[in-house]
Amino acid sequence: MTEFFLANSKEHFNAIAKLANIVWQEHYTPIIGKAQVDYMVAKFQTSKAMQQQAKEGYEYYIIKYDKDNIGYLSIKKNDDNLFLSKVYLLKEHRGKKIGKTAFNFIESKAQELLCKTISLTVNKNNINAIRAYKKNGFKNIESIVIDIGNGFFMDDYRMVKSLASK
Repeated sequence: MTEFFLANSKEHFNAIAKLANIVWQEHYTPIIGKAQVDYMVAKFQTSKAMQQQAKEGYEYYIIKYDKDNIGYLSIKKNDDNLFLSKVYLLKEHRGKKIGKTAFNFIESKAQELLCKTISLTVNKNNINAIRAYKKNGFKNIESIVIDIGNGFFMDDYRMVKSLASK
């Protein structure tokens, strides 16, 4: 059974940071290279960095399956849009409909927060994620390049899903 727990303690953020290091190293190294992965994990995915993001309005959730931490996600409400900052699963748990369960959870949160859209950014070469987002109703609306420092850039698509009014 898949469950989602709001991270609200140093221990929770430490657990997410461990997951982040595993997921980012195995998934993103072939896409953006080890140097950029190491930089991004150190800058954005440490326990301390995520605790600061939580103070800025981001909500982090640990994804548990059969009591094991298998992934995490992060969202932030901006006006009538819910920004999906992160959604990651350990490799061995992908392709088991857990991602679909996570998208249902995110959509429920968006509706609970009275959001009209959900948006995200995704690396242009992250083909499997783009396919999953499209399958879940997201549309590619623009290309963006963001300087993240240290000579690195995020070369992404911005995707948006419109939510039906209820």
